[in-house]
Amino acid sequence: MTMAPAATKQTNNENMKKNRIQVSNTKKPLFFYVNLAKRYLQQHNEIELSALGMDITTVVTISEILKNNGFVKEKSIVTSTVGMKDQAKGRMVHKARIEIVLEKSEKFESLMSGNNSVQNNAKVVASGKVANGKVENGKADN
Repeated sequence: MTMAPAATKQTNNENMKKNRIQVSNTKKPLFFYVNLAKRYLQQHNEIELSALGMDITTVVTISEILKNNGFVKEKSIVTSTVGMKDQAKGRMVHKARIEIVLEKSEKFESLMSGNNSVQNNAKVVASGKVANGKVENGKADN
């Protein structure tokens, strides 16, 4: 019976890895990560956003966008310092690290179903098709 907690802990760690988004300096747009977080939340009840150094501001911004739009609730924020070896200088450097755990809000599913219909309408308008007889070639009839 002493092995059950260890197995549970390992399962929880594996789960956290599957729903962790590590933001890095890959020059991906901010809303790439926002949309990725929404997709992860469709499959999991919570996600973990993490970053090092200068990318911390991006993680905080992503978290705030998701919270302010009602998709998530903040569960926890953990900050720490990580020692890393600098490849160029060959010495240890300490970098700040943040981990933000977000959980689905009660409104998540309804917001996502409404969000998809808004996105589909935007695609129709952008493609220049007629939507409800009011849009043609991307311009609204007045």
